[in-house]
Amino acid sequence: MDLPSLALILQGALSTNPDQRRAAEESLNQIQLLIDSASALIGRVMHLFIQFAPQHLVRLLQIIVEASCDLAVRQVASITFKNFIAKHWAPHEAGEQSRILPEDKEVVRQNILNFIAQVPPILRAQLGECLKTIIHADYPEQWPALLHWVKHNLQDQQVYGALFVLRILSRKYEFKSDDERIPVNHIVEETFPNLLNIFSRLIQVVNPSVEVADLIKLICKIFWSSIYLEIPKQLFDPNVFNAWMVLFLNILERPVPAEGQPEDPELRKTWGWWKVKKWTVHILNRLYTRFGDVKLQNPENKAFAQMFQKNYAGKILECHLNLLNVIRVGGYLPDRVINLILQYLSNSISKSNMYSQLQPRLDVVLFEIIFPLMCFSDNDQRLWDEDPHEYVRKGYDIIEDLYSPRTAAMDFVSELVRKRQKENLQKFLFFIVEVFKRYDEAAPEYKNFRQKDGALLAIGALCDKLKQTEPYKSELERMLVQHVFPEFSSPVGHLRAKAAWVAGQYAHINFSDPNNFRRALHSVVAGMRDQELPARVDSVFALRSFVEACNEFFKLMNEVENEDLVFTLETIVDKFGEEMAPYALGLCQNLAAAFWKCMNTAEADEEGDDPGALAAVGCLRAISTILESVSSLPDLFIHIEPTLLPIMRRMLTTDGQEVFEEVLEIVSYMTFFSPTISLEMWSLWPLMMEALTDWAIDFFPNILVPLDNYISRSTTHFLTCKEPDYQQSLWTMISSVMADKNLEDGDIEPAPKLIQVLFQNCRGLVDHWVEPYLRITVERLRRTEKPYLKCLLMEVVADSLYYNASLTLIILQKLNVATEVFNLWFQMLQQTKKSGARANFKREHDKKVCCLGLTSLLPLPADQLPGEALERVFKSTLELLVAYKDQVAGWSFKAAKEEEEDGEEDDDDMNNFESDDDEDGDDTDKEMGVDAEDGDEAESLKLHKLAARVGLKIIAKAFRSTEFDDEDSDDDFSDDEELQSPIDDVDPFIFFVDTIKLLQASDPLRFQNISQTLDFHYQALANGVAQHAEVRRVEIEKKKSEKATGAVAAAP
Repeated sequence: MDLPSLALILQGALSTNPDQRRAAEESLNQIQLLIDSASALIGRVMHLFIQFAPQHLVRLLQIIVEASCDLAVRQVASITFKNFIAKHWAPHEAGEQSRILPEDKEVVRQNILNFIAQVPPILRAQLGECLKTIIHADYPEQWPALLHWVKHNLQDQQVYGALFVLRILSRKYEFKSDDERIPVNHIVEETFPNLLNIFSRLIQVVNPSVEVADLIKLICKIFWSSIYLEIPKQLFDPNVFNAWMVLFLNILERPVPAEGQPEDPELRKTWGWWKVKKWTVHILNRLYTRFGDVKLQNPENKAFAQMFQKNYAGKILECHLNLLNVIRVGGYLPDRVINLILQYLSNSISKSNMYSQLQPRLDVVLFEIIFPLMCFSDNDQRLWDEDPHEYVRKGYDIIEDLYSPRTAAMDFVSELVRKRQKENLQKFLFFIVEVFKRYDEAAPEYKNFRQKDGALLAIGALCDKLKQTEPYKSELERMLVQHVFPEFSSPVGHLRAKAAWVAGQYAHINFSDPNNFRRALHSVVAGMRDQELPARVDSVFALRSFVEACNEFFKLMNEVENEDLVFTLETIVDKFGEEMAPYALGLCQNLAAAFWKCMNTAEADEEGDDPGALAAVGCLRAISTILESVSSLPDLFIHIEPTLLPIMRRMLTTDGQEVFEEVLEIVSYMTFFSPTISLEMWSLWPLMMEALTDWAIDFFPNILVPLDNYISRSTTHFLTCKEPDYQQSLWTMISSVMADKNLEDGDIEPAPKLIQVLFQNCRGLVDHWVEPYLRITVERLRRTEKPYLKCLLMEVVADSLYYNASLTLIILQKLNVATEVFNLWFQMLQQTKKSGARANFKREHDKKVCCLGLTSLLPLPADQLPGEALERVFKSTLELLVAYKDQVAGWSFKAAKEEEEDGEEDDDDMNNFESDDDEDGDDTDKEMGVDAEDGDEAESLKLHKLAARVGLKIIAKAFRSTEFDDEDSDDDFSDDEELQSPIDDVDPFIFFVDTIKLLQASDPLRFQNISQTLDFHYQALANGVAQHAEVRRVEIEKKKSEKATGAVAAAP
């Protein structure tokens, strides 16, 4: 295909018209051009890949260089050309054949060089990438003529093209050393004399244009690549090297042309002449730091280093100081140039002759150039106001640090006080103190906030030095209190941020007053809620230092027996639990050691008033918080377990009565979040059972949590282990507690909950335990007075029915209590308060358990459940489902409303629960076909909201909420509703509808009879329940789908 036709097809491939684009693609396929992908480029760019088509690579090159062709088409061709060469020019695997014909390669090599300088820059960049690939693959073996072409064209009108190619060629060897670097000497020998002449002529141009700068910049880059790792042997000639240095020093000293310099700072720093200045400083820095230091050089290069130090290092320093003076008087230097100059100055501090030259001007440099660079600037303020995210990125970007004048200024100060401390540290600190004093003494409207920011930055930068040097080391705490802490409440955002940063730098010092540490810590916490994003980020990063400072607390705790240290540490862990994850194992080990020390101190105190016991409690609470913080890292619990097991074993006996609750919380975390419950952790079960039987009945609600975890998370071991026999152990304890007439109703509430845990988690596996547990449940039910315990005991019956309805009915009839139990159950379901709200089964969990139990009765045959009983069960279940739906909808609505109105409310405030009598109904019953009730039975609304907000704090709440219990707790929300259960995944509406469908299929006549007995009210309820079941079915499937999609997306 000829060039015009190919160009036309490429033009069609750019079309926004789908039909034209498809036609072009079909044509390209016909000539074995495969369009691989498309992407945006000023409209649309097509990535085309050629498939073994001779001459097509050449034709693409012809299109690229054809000036009469549309530039967009040439650009498409250049991108295609570059991509294909990158992929196919050199085989990527051993033995692979090249996909480009040798003759095509030769044509490309012969022609690409001549057009480098002729094509527009946008195409030159693509051809440059092609050249890079070809040179790396072919030079010198397959392309020996390349260097000759470069040398020849450096002598005529193709200078730019020759420099462009030579830059690519020299860069191939920039990071090569030893034998791989041999070709560099030949390249330098052939080209550097011409480069030097060109450089010299360009320097002498009067009123040079920016095009001259572009040529000089290429020469600088070639020189840089050639000397990066080693000095080429040709440059060891003093005359040759001096000729180059004269030119570089000329560039360094002479001001950049004023004409043509952009006003926009972003454009100015990329302007050609400033680029020349930057590359010149870059080269001189490289020569100085790598080859100009006598101490760093090998013997053969030592003479060069001595020559450089003697003849050039001082001249360069003088030029650099003169350049820096430009910014002192308000002139402009690009940030990168300032950064490089300050690097040169920093490297000069340790060299006596260079420092002597610097010293007369040091005060000016330090106080009038370096310190202003450390202060908050106009550019900082603009970025802070207009793009705080970019401000944060620049502040914490390591790459930005490499180019930042401020970072270079901080490095200079640090190097100065490290290498020349005697004459500079005190002088610089006096200057900083004067800045602090002027700031403190000035009226608010005259305070120099930016200088204060710079002074704080300086103090932070000198942190390591000041923490090791007296008398400053002893004054650090006072300095923080006097000059840093006040800025936490500054009206200026960047000072609040800087205060947090400085506090983080000094978090590890030994605070003589723990209150000062707490003050710094709390200020950093408050900073995480700052209205300014950068201040919040600096506070978060400062927090890490406070977390790491915990190790210093452990060391101090080993030296000083002070309970305040433990309480301070507890405060840190409690405040920043999630931040503690990286340090969890070490912290637990140290806290465990501190716990034993505190316990030993408490035991040794015969009078019993030693605060060691309180400190021990603090250690255990801190451990619990850490365990919660690493709950998303279950494997970590395996490593923590050996450290905590001795504490749990000892403190679950009578020795641990003072810390029993805290230890149980740790047991709960270990059994809940560990991947599996180890045999060592199972060894704690008998200890808890023994304690519960002998003296720990008051802790029964706390013991319930780990026992639930053992049964629900390690069910197989619970059921199969016979030595010890955990099933028998559980029965012995529960039967003893429930039969004990000396225990009040409130004392034994966890017992029926444990029976429910057994039935729900071991469904179908503990038939032999159903009768004994039902027997003691009914016996206790007969003498129970407290309504809440009655509900719990009745729920054991409901769970038993859900476990196995037929077996349960047989047992109840065998015990001659079936009629008694069901009459009481239905009576309790119908009982209401004056407000009309239900008096029993008020929690969602209560209603759900009852719904599942009653629903399980429905498919039983008529000989077990007569028609009259079936009708009663059916109607009661419908009413209960309506109440359950009403309550779920009610607390969901109220939780959302409270979250919106009361988002800042303390998560642990449980004092404002609303009772049944105060709740208003909503319209959800109307959806089910009945009028709204007076109450919505939502006394648990607030805790539900809290549970949703705190997520994983299930166990913590199960423990800590008990302090709010009182003797009327049957009217309160019970914490175990937050515990996980196998019935959590059972939707009672779907379960009911599916059970009715099963009844309809297995016994159509019985289903017809029950349907005919329903009046309009119950028919409406049934229809509403059926509709809601289908809604729930769709919602559940949607959630499953979203969860699966999320899991796929999150997979690596």
